Amino acid sequence: MQGNGNIEEAKKMLGVGNITTFTNFYTLFFKKLLIESDKYVKDIQVAEEIVQDVFVKIWERSADLNNIQSIKSYLYRSVINQSINYVNRQKSLEYHHQKIVRDFSETETEEIDQENELIVMLFDEIEKLPPKCKEIFKLNRFEKLKYREIALKLNISERTVENHISNALKILREAMLSNKESNFKSSHLNVLKVFFFF
Repeated sequence: MQGNGNIEEAKKMLGVGNITTFTNFYTLFFKKLLIESDKYVKDIQVAEEIVQDVFVKIWERSADLNNIQSIKSYLYRSVINQSINYVNRQKSLEYHHQKIVRDFSETETEEIDQENELIVMLFDEIEKLPPKCKEIFKLNRFEKLKYREIALKLNISERTVENHISNALKILREAMLSNKESNFKSSHLNVLKVFFFF
C-alpha cells in the first residue's frame, strides 16, 4: 500500500467497508501517526488512544473519504488537531486546579476537613452494625446491588433485605445525630445524602 495510487485504492475500498484493507491501512500509518501525536502530548499511551480514535472515526465514516483529496494529509491533520486539543484541555484543567489551590481559604479547608471527618465517623458507625445488617447494607450502598439481587445472592427474601436496610438507616441516623463529638453543621447533612444514608 505504498504510494498515492495505493492510498487512493484504499480510499475506494474503505468506502465499502473492506476490513482487510482497513487493517493494512491501519498498519501502514499507525506507528507514524503515533510518533506524531506523541510529539505534542508527550505520553505514548495518550497518543495511542488519540490515533486509535482517529482510525475508529475513519472506519465509522469511511464513505466520507471519497470527498478527501489526500487521505495521508487528512490523517495527520486529524491526529495533530486531536493532540493539540488534548494538550489545551490539560492546560485548562491544570490552570483550573492551580486556581482552586491558590484561592483555597482557611475557612474552606476547615469545611472540607469537617466533612471528611463526618464521613470517617459514618464509616466507623457502619462497621458497628450487626453483621448481617452490615453485609446487606454494604451490598446495597457500596456495591449498588438491588434488593432483589441481594435476596438472590444471600438466599433470603426481599422483605428481609428491606428490613435490614431500614434498620441500618435508623441506627446510623441515631448514631450520627446523637454523637456529641460530631458537632457538624446542618449543611453537612448533604454529605450524608450524597452517600445515600438518609
